[in-house]
This record gives sequence, structure tokens and C-alpha cells, in this order.
Amino acid sequence: MGKKLKTVREKIETGKEYSLEDAIKLAKESSYAKFDETVDVALNLGVDPRKSEQMVRGTVVLPHGIGKKVKVLVFAKGEKEKEAQDAGADFVGAEDLVDKISKGWLDFDKSVATPDVMGLVGKLGKILGPRGLMPNPKLGTVTFDIARTVKEIKAGKVEYKAEKAGIIHVPIGKVSFAADKLVDNVKSIISSIMKAKPATSKGKYLKKISISSTMGPGIAVDLASVGKGV
Repeated sequence: MGKKLKTVREKIETGKEYSLEDAIKLAKESSYAKFDETVDVALNLGVDPRKSEQMVRGTVVLPHGIGKKVKVLVFAKGEKEKEAQDAGADFVGAEDLVDKISKGWLDFDKSVATPDVMGLVGKLGKILGPRGLMPNPKLGTVTFDIARTVKEIKAGKVEYKAEKAGIIHVPIGKVSFAADKLVDNVKSIISSIMKAKPATSKGKYLKKISISSTMGPGIAVDLASVGKGV
């Protein structure tokens, strides 16, 4: 560990909560990998995702994207196939793609499908489901509005879902991003998650927030610095 990194890490006090801006600044400074690390936000929620009525999941288009080229696959036929191609989808098809994926090909990051081909796509449930690649109407990826959906995903639309312990992890960009862009992205995610609060959630909903880079330590965020409604 170099002197500079050691100095930065010594700045991060255990148990201390930092303003959102300072937490992001420290996450950027404590990055030491030779690649452009991803910066993540982790949110601890006061929910029990094992109860279906307390599951928190959704999507949000980040104002500055996540700094990654997303390969989008679209299952569609006819006019919708051309619409997907015109919108910038990387792979478009129906039976041909189902056959290719069933043989082990998975070189894509997100998939979208029109409702009329879901009978075909359903055959891939055991392959795509565990990998989080299955089109899902709740996440807006089973739709006839193909052009808008593909463009949103390409622009930086991210999905979030509470894990068993009520924690949500979401990428907010790269270490190379300007700090203010990372702050904007975090605030968009928090706003979306606050709106997704289940009616059955009791007590404190948003309990903790922390910021970290891929290889860096978690930095606790002072909730008061995030804004109103938290």
C-alpha cells in the first residue's frame, strides 16, 4: 500500500458518518486499482424482503449513466424488430436468439422482450432467471415500447432489488467521474427508492447508506446530508 493511499485510508474514521459529497470524494481518493473502478452505493432498508409486500425493487435512469457500454438484447419480431435495431439494440431476434442462448451464448448485459414473444422466451427461464437477465414486466423490460426502453438502458437505466437482509447495492458510475456527477446519480437512486417505500414498512425506512469503490473500503454517509424525505 503506497503512502498516498495509506494517508487517505487513515482519513476514513471507523464509525464516522461523512456528508455524501465527502464520502464520494474519499471513495475516489482511496481508489488504487489499475483499472477504472466502479463506485457503488449500498442502502440498508427497514424492510423484510422475504415478505412479498415489503419487497423493494425498481429501475431508475441515472442522469450521468454508469460509465459502461451496455449490450442490449431484444426479443421481438416484425416491426418491433426493426424498431429495436433503429434504437441501438446490439442483438435482435426471436427463435434464433432463443436457440443461441439455449446452447450457452450469453454475451449481453440486459434483455428486453415484446409481450407476444414471451411464450418463446419463457423457455429460457432457468438460464436467464438466475443471472438476472430475464425480461420482467415489473422492471419495464417486457413491453411494446421497445425504442424508449432500449434508449433508456443505453443511457444508464439501472435496476435495484432488496436482498434478504434488506440491503440494496447499485452502481453509480466510475471513479473517473466528476464527484458532482456521482452525487447526482446517488440522489436519483435514493429518490427512486424513497418513492418505492412499501406501505407495510414500519419504523425507519432508510437506515444506512455507504459508498465504496470496487476495491475500496465502505464509507458511511450521514443521512442528513442526503436531503429531505430521508
